[in-house]
Amino acid sequence: MAYDEDLAHRVRELVAGERGVEEKRMFGGLAFLIGGNMSVCVSGQGGLMVRVPRDDTEKLLAREHVEPMVMAGRETRGWLRVSVEGVKTKRQLQGWVTRGVDYAKSLPRK
Repeated sequence: MAYDEDLAHRVRELVAGERGVEEKRMFGGLAFLIGGNMSVCVSGQGGLMVRVPRDDTEKLLAREHVEPMVMAGRETRGWLRVSVEGVKTKRQLQGWVTRGVDYAKSLPRK
């Protein structure tokens, strides 16, 4: 399944003012990197993958439309999958994009 071009455009608009933004096709989707660090990814499986501090993972999993990101059969702490229903509105999407961008900006540049 190809990633949602409309969702990618919406994310692109939200990160337009950030410095060091790079788009890269990854994981069957379109990732948005900040300073070389992945922040969010429009998933080829639908919805958004969001990078968050590892210690926030459990707390954020309690939110509606959020589930753990699983790669190679293992849950990946520090990454969440937000379903399409969780990013329908600009406000919903803005919250997740901001969370991912802020975390990526806190990491050392690559």
